[in-house]
Amino acid sequence: MILNQLENNRSYSNEQIQKWEQELNETGFITEEANLLAAIREETNPVTLSKLLTFGALSRLHDHKDDSIAAVWLEKALKLNPLNQKAKEHTVQSDWKKMHHLLTPLTFPSMRETDNRTAKKKTAEEYIEVCQRFLAEADEHLQELQKMIDTVSRIDLKELLQRYEKLSELLSSAIEETGSLLKAAEEYNQSITGVFHTSTYYDDLKLHMSNLEEIKQTWLQQFVEEETPAAKSENALDQLQNMVGMDLVKKRINDFYRFLKYQKHRKELGFQIKDELSLNMILTGNPGTGKTTLARLLAKIYHELGALPREEVIETNRSQLVGSFVGQTEENVRSIVERSIGGVLFIDEAYSLKREGQTGNDYGQAAIDTLVSLMTSNEYGGKFAVILAGYPDEMRSFLNANPGLRSRFPQSNFIHLPNYSNDELIHIAELVASENDYLLTEESKIEIHLRLEKERVDDTFGNARTVHNIVLDAIFKKGSHKNAADGDILDMILLDQEDFQTENEVITESPQEQLNQLTGLTSLKKELKSLISFVKMQQFRRSKGLPTVPIQLHAVFTGNPGTGKTTVAKIYAEFLKECGILKRGHLIVASRADFVAGYVGQTAGKTKQKIKEALGGVLFIDEAYSLISQTAGDFGKEVIDTLVDEMTKQNENLVVVLAGYPNEMNQLLESNPGLRSRFKKFFLFPDYTNEELLEIMINYAGKFQYLLTEDAKNLLLQTMEAESFKGNGRFATNLVDEMIQAQALRLMDEVEEEGLLEKALLLEVEDIEKALDKTSTY
Repeated sequence: MILNQLENNRSYSNEQIQKWEQELNETGFITEEANLLAAIREETNPVTLSKLLTFGALSRLHDHKDDSIAAVWLEKALKLNPLNQKAKEHTVQSDWKKMHHLLTPLTFPSMRETDNRTAKKKTAEEYIEVCQRFLAEADEHLQELQKMIDTVSRIDLKELLQRYEKLSELLSSAIEETGSLLKAAEEYNQSITGVFHTSTYYDDLKLHMSNLEEIKQTWLQQFVEEETPAAKSENALDQLQNMVGMDLVKKRINDFYRFLKYQKHRKELGFQIKDELSLNMILTGNPGTGKTTLARLLAKIYHELGALPREEVIETNRSQLVGSFVGQTEENVRSIVERSIGGVLFIDEAYSLKREGQTGNDYGQAAIDTLVSLMTSNEYGGKFAVILAGYPDEMRSFLNANPGLRSRFPQSNFIHLPNYSNDELIHIAELVASENDYLLTEESKIEIHLRLEKERVDDTFGNARTVHNIVLDAIFKKGSHKNAADGDILDMILLDQEDFQTENEVITESPQEQLNQLTGLTSLKKELKSLISFVKMQQFRRSKGLPTVPIQLHAVFTGNPGTGKTTVAKIYAEFLKECGILKRGHLIVASRADFVAGYVGQTAGKTKQKIKEALGGVLFIDEAYSLISQTAGDFGKEVIDTLVDEMTKQNENLVVVLAGYPNEMNQLLESNPGLRSRFKKFFLFPDYTNEELLEIMINYAGKFQYLLTEDAKNLLLQTMEAESFKGNGRFATNLVDEMIQAQALRLMDEVEEEGLLEKALLLEVEDIEKALDKTSTY
């Protein structure tokens, strides 16, 4: 009756449960596992929850017969509803394995007839104790076995029934023999202490021991799986096929494999092959795209096809190859090549062996020359394969600069591994979680997607490594929670949204509040607010699947020094992060010196490095007009050309703000048509009025709890109206700093401390006069 009431209170409809049950019976698994998982989490009725857990377990067992999560769910299902027949039937199919060590307690110390009486008595007492302890629990185990036999007899599994019956028979024999051994041990113990000690008791004890040992051996044999031919280890192509994504790479490797197999067959038929296909490979890709894994699979393919006698991969890098003195590098390279004979030499980040601009004291080129020499020598040539890996651009430049090395790698052996898509990375996250007996909820997958979007800023994005670390961090966060150990069995299996959430940044002021607090700039504030509103609307339309107008975010800030350009650029970056355009929202301030180098070929690299720092944020180039080449040998033009290329390549991942004087900035934009076309937003920063400069001074002083007297304010206004000052806002803050120093000197000369606190808050006329005298050169 109680069970009927619970059934009627289920929170999931009978129709949905019947649908899942029908699907499970027809296909063996449930396709909508996410919906089933959600149902399991929400269900409160124990009978219904037991059924849903059983569905989930059987669905998982369809693909993995030894799935540990399925075993936990079936056990939980039976605890919730001991009458769950389906859970019983599937649990009983593996429960016999848990009895493997049932007879292990029947372990006895050795007994020798030559022992003295005290030792024999101690041993006999241990025999008695072991037997009594085993017999105290044995009947209960026998009853459990009988229940399992009853359950198995109702399902059509004859072999399983025979196994349980055999175990029951052996356990009964063990109980009977242990009882006999107990009696013999007791009699032997009495014979030791008594007068009539004979060897008959000892022989009887040994006989029962022997019988029991035989039963134990037979028992253990029941748990030895029938020997089957060892499963063939998965070949390299199957392993490659099971990897997530990499469709084009898989096709290339499959083509390569088939060609090698074809060549091998022709050779076996006796055809002459003068030009063997090179086994040397170039693998390019960003971190975590599978370069090292692919190198190992290629080595296995070479070995499977007989192209190389070993499948071993010797992995190395610059630190192991390049020495610090003459001759050491050549020795290092030769040593590693000798270890690679018959297999594959894999050099990760190979471009680091020799980069542009390295000095003559660097022996990276010696490593390259030695490697090329050994690859073509009679001693080592053709006896090992070389696989070089690294970032795409760096590898391209590296090989172009080393033609001797480049010629050893045919174009057909260049393989690029693209970044994983977010869907592929979430699939990888599921695999990582599964390997640790966790499941991802749908909400957690959404959170992982958001985390990946934030991480995917530049080519340092770690792909599979990043998502692997994200999952491990979530597991740590879940397990380190103070109540983690007290959680339900379901909570210990599921990784939910909160497990993947990171601590939110503490934002003291929003970018809008920061902008409102700026003195003056009324027209500019309106323009910036209008632009940000436009950006937010386009982002909203994009989220709703509506067409969007292209967003032009690169800007030109024109105005004199000290008019707030850098401050507004920082606020602009934070606005764009708030809108979801920029992932980091940081500001990188740079000038000509950060881009232009002193030697040919270095400027582009230096510029790219600075741009890489700014990815996901705003690159603010102050006095940008200084990039205009003044002489024929100047490298400013190379900066501009590189900047234009990178702006096109990075798209919305980079926002560039050029700042400087109006006329000079116009000359800069006219110097390169590509530059002009990329800057549509112009913001003019006018000089501050005298009243605005005074307001800046008052606010700046107020940050440090200083107040200007009315007379001091009047003096400042009169002075600014009568004289012309350069520097604008910068002049205002510098002048306040001088006022504060002048006040400190004045007050510290006064001996009396009485009333000093009140005076320390005020900036007086005489402080202004001294500060103005000091800054009269401005």
